[in-house]
Amino acid sequence: MGRYAVGVDFGSLSGRAVLVDLRTGEVRASAVYAYPHAVMSRALPDGTPLPDDWALQHPQDYLDVLTHTVPELLRSTGVSKEDVAAIGVDCTASTALPVRTDGKALSLLPEFQSHPHAYVKMWKHHGAQRLADEMTRAAAERGEDFLPYYGGRVSSEWSLPKLWEIVRDDPEVCRAADRWVEAADWVVWQLCGKFTPNACAMGYKAFWRKGKGYPSRDYLAVLDERLLRAVEQKFGGDPLPPGSPAGFLTKKGAALTGLAVGTAVAVGGVDAHVCVPAAGIDAPGTLLAIIGTSTCHMLLSDRAVPVPGVCGVVEDGILPGFFGYEAGQTCVGDGFAWYLDNCLPASCRDEARQEGKSLHAYLRERAARLAPGESGLLALDWLNGNRSVLTDASLSGLLVGATLRTRPEEIYRALLESTAFGTRRIVENFREHGVAVEHFAAAGGIPPKDPLMMQIYADVLGMPVRTADPAQNPALGSAILAAVAAGKRRGGFDSVSEAVRTLGGLSGSVYTPDPAAHAVYDRLYAEYRTLHDYFGLENNVMKRLREIRAGS
Repeated sequence: MGRYAVGVDFGSLSGRAVLVDLRTGEVRASAVYAYPHAVMSRALPDGTPLPDDWALQHPQDYLDVLTHTVPELLRSTGVSKEDVAAIGVDCTASTALPVRTDGKALSLLPEFQSHPHAYVKMWKHHGAQRLADEMTRAAAERGEDFLPYYGGRVSSEWSLPKLWEIVRDDPEVCRAADRWVEAADWVVWQLCGKFTPNACAMGYKAFWRKGKGYPSRDYLAVLDERLLRAVEQKFGGDPLPPGSPAGFLTKKGAALTGLAVGTAVAVGGVDAHVCVPAAGIDAPGTLLAIIGTSTCHMLLSDRAVPVPGVCGVVEDGILPGFFGYEAGQTCVGDGFAWYLDNCLPASCRDEARQEGKSLHAYLRERAARLAPGESGLLALDWLNGNRSVLTDASLSGLLVGATLRTRPEEIYRALLESTAFGTRRIVENFREHGVAVEHFAAAGGIPPKDPLMMQIYADVLGMPVRTADPAQNPALGSAILAAVAAGKRRGGFDSVSEAVRTLGGLSGSVYTPDPAAHAVYDRLYAEYRTLHDYFGLENNVMKRLREIRAGS
């Protein structure tokens, strides 16, 4: 009988695996492997240039994560492969790729290695924004019933615009691709030898709804007859909910992971969504923000309510038996990194080096000395577009209030605050439409490392912020769901609730809002809302600037 489960999380820049004790919930070991190809945004490996707003990954990197991390878990702990009951995986989404019927990724074939559309299109690939806008327009004009449950707009980050982009721009790839597959489902396919789409990715990113399926044939045909055929031919059947078994490790899957043939394999998941069971959440009312390069906001409810600007409302999308809501911000950690990489003066770098501190630690220490509002700055957190509540990737960042006296740490703090204001807008949007947000929790890579940012969030929201331990992130969530897929007979659990309560939980710090700081942030947030609505809804200057740049 298995005593452990493995969870593997495929993120934006690396993959991480954990080995979880199914009796105690202890993470016995973890291993990380950075993608050799990282994010391809300028060129393919052979030098083929990429247009603006593209973001690709290489599928070989995912296989390399398996071969490097999972065997390391066993080596470092001495756990026998026979003692592992199950393996589960998650990935960013919609992060998808074209493949053949045998599961071979097209970009791994020599004849397609110079075709950008043959590679994995990341969640933050925005090359199909124009097509997403057309999908929104047509759905709104036709009164398509799926649209209100996806925030009223189609995002270029989702699956169908990316597929349509291939249909229109690379017929050769389109003809050769038998399937258009989410990356997590492709990894599961490599492990257990069969294609098993998951309800989380297909529900949130491809408009699949339980009992209704994908968008109507008439709607897809109005957009493009070729897109209709692609959806009918390249998507799978009804996806399975989280915690469902996808199959068992084949000889190929065992060779990739070092685990035993016949180990249970769970259906794939989406990185942010599997953090909910990892955080011990199995009931409505707690909004979980998974904060890293971007932020995803997860919320369970007993009912489905159309909420403008959300990424989706999906039955059984996060946990079986609930309607799961997703919202998000496309630029959080990415924005801080942009500032450090492109805007920080050399003098700050020198001082940080002399003090033996990382740039983030250096700036955080100085930004923490500032009182709310002291900098006179206010920023919009749209350096990579807006996911919620405007759902518009063509928006861009803004900094207001800078003078000749503005210091680097003041800008850094304004960027931190802008992400907190963006999260508050999302929380208020839920409440305005009747979806309760009673508690706030934070997970992901940033919360355990940045107490200043978490205190700012508590002060801006006016709510306590509870954080998860670094280990309690997507890989743990995937391991929990894998334990459910294994079932009690194999050493796992027969229900998601039992697994969540046994293995999940929030064990990090708690940040309590300061009333005086909250009062100042109320005033600043009012100004943020003014900028948010003006540049997001009234003045298209950000889009016009993009058009000028594109035509220059």
